[in-house]
Amino acid sequence: MKATRHAKILELIERAPIETQEELSDYLRREGYQVTQATVSRDIRELKLTKVAMENGRQRYASLAGKGTDLAGKYARVFKEGFRSADTAQNILVVKTVSGMAMAVAAALDGMQCEEIVGSIAGDDTIMCALRTSEDAKALLARLKKLAAE
Repeated sequence: MKATRHAKILELIERAPIETQEELSDYLRREGYQVTQATVSRDIRELKLTKVAMENGRQRYASLAGKGTDLAGKYARVFKEGFRSADTAQNILVVKTVSGMAMAVAAALDGMQCEEIVGSIAGDDTIMCALRTSEDAKALLARLKKLAAE
């Protein structure tokens, strides 16, 4: 049952711009699934769904790990859509994002396997990344700014 529900969730988020857990729950109920908010929240976490910006400035659920997709390209797109600026302070990289996109951009950074990053914390529009050295921070800053400009 869980596998079919997960497949349905992936189908639904591809088909419709679903913005909230409640909206996803409603879609699932219309499809005949009896779900609670806790179940949907767990499904979102297990499927590693993230929110991406739409052209109208609102956000929708999306999967960074779709079947047969170019994950590197998806991570880069999410990064570019959410990135606003970045700067370093010693071995700390601070990334500013579009409001509400910090977690998605942080997930994209994790997916891009930036090995210099020891760990990161994301808020609403800011990500703090701890890097091994200040040289790593400067090098990653240059790489990310280049990626954002592409």
